[in-house]
Amino acid sequence: MLLHVPNVLTPEQVAQCRAVVDAGTWADGSATAGHIAAQVKRNDQLPETSDAARQAGEMVRRAVLAHPLFVAAALPHRILPPMFNSYGPGQHFGNHIDNAIRVSPIDGVQIRTDLSCTVFLTDPDAYDGGELVVEDTYGAHGVKLEPGDAILYPATSLHRVEPVTRGARVSSFFWIQSMIRDGGQRGLLFELDTAIQRLTIADAKNPVITDLTGVYHNLLRQWSEV
Repeated sequence: MLLHVPNVLTPEQVAQCRAVVDAGTWADGSATAGHIAAQVKRNDQLPETSDAARQAGEMVRRAVLAHPLFVAAALPHRILPPMFNSYGPGQHFGNHIDNAIRVSPIDGVQIRTDLSCTVFLTDPDAYDGGELVVEDTYGAHGVKLEPGDAILYPATSLHRVEPVTRGARVSSFFWIQSMIRDGGQRGLLFELDTAIQRLTIADAKNPVITDLTGVYHNLLRQWSEV
């Protein structure tokens, strides 16, 4: 499932986040890539343990966990501390699949990467190229979103960042270990959750809502690894 999550950060939060990361000291992004990915990765990143990355990352983490659509789709159990990258002219990240296990550089906790998320922090008119391209059974999907918007997609997906030809593309990215390991089960729960929400808006007193909510939580209880 490829999901656009709008307005994760408000314009004010985007400005605050950019002020922090823009003042940080950037480093070669290939240092945090696996052996294979490092061969096709050309970008800059904030060091994961830097003050700027940790401060801005906490802003992003709190924002996504407060966003109902993100929580409904991801059902997050653990989130790796958000990281930050920048792509300038000529920089790109070729086709790759994210590592299955990531280790937090802050507390050493291991995370199974069920989902990947990118939060865009740059106006799309400020740079050319730089699209995130995610491939699935339906083809290749180019993503270039407004600042503050996020894209959520399976970490098993083959994906890339196209070369930037003008300006700079600054984003936050991170991985999520979901309470529901199976993507099909997670997708069914998301569809059921959103259907319950639509029914609640249309007819809040409908007793079927209670029945469906019970089904949702019983499935969550049965499938959850928590």
